Amino acid sequence: MKKEQEKKKHRNREETFFEIDNDNQGIFVSSVPQPVLPSTRKSKNHSIGSEPALKEPLGLRIIGGRFRGSKLQYIGDNRVRPMKDRVREAVFNLIGLDVRGHHVVDLFAGTGALTIEAISRGAVSATVIELHFPTAALLRRNLESLGLLNICDLRKTDAFFWAKNREEHPHHTDSNNVIKIPWLVFCSPPYDFYVNRQTDILEMLQHLLDSAPSGSLFVIESDNRFNFDILPVKPLPNKIKSYPPAEIAIFTN
Repeated sequence: MKKEQEKKKHRNREETFFEIDNDNQGIFVSSVPQPVLPSTRKSKNHSIGSEPALKEPLGLRIIGGRFRGSKLQYIGDNRVRPMKDRVREAVFNLIGLDVRGHHVVDLFAGTGALTIEAISRGAVSATVIELHFPTAALLRRNLESLGLLNICDLRKTDAFFWAKNREEHPHHTDSNNVIKIPWLVFCSPPYDFYVNRQTDILEMLQHLLDSAPSGSLFVIESDNRFNFDILPVKPLPNKIKSYPPAEIAIFTN
């Protein structure tokens, strides 16, 4: 009797073997479990906000000015949460030409996208603050790649501490110590800070408002859990915009 061996795969990745004779009679032999190989399908991580998890890297680029089209590094860490391109573009449309000649104070700098966008459009210098060391290292590389380290003071420290305890804040004057360059302050922390550290946020902004030269601009990004009416300066209605989940408010001193 001629016998052949035939196998059948099951959903549980076992292979069942039969012997087939000339009378077409199938005789069960054995089931052998097959090793489960790692899936090549990319898994999605649904962490939201400031949770320290990884997600798919975003393509970050500068939208306008002399660095338009430049790509920035971003490792995909949820601690960073870069402002989306469309929101960043809308912010700078709201600021308009007022960005020119300003000194940027970027409180939760992340990738540095806001700082670099501002300099690309005419800001002259920056103080860039980032507490998370791996992110600060990435930020430094982004600044260095565009030759901006000579005009950007990178501080690896806590923005709340810096705003409250620094004896000096960035003031730029001419040779006669007369002209103080106004600031462009970006406050774009993890959204949860506006809930869990609301008092700290308001105190930090008040400290900076007290120190800022006349004509300084403050750009606040939160989500809809924060009430802009409690800011140290109430923004004008036309300077409050919604780009869900982001909420943007701009005020000046």
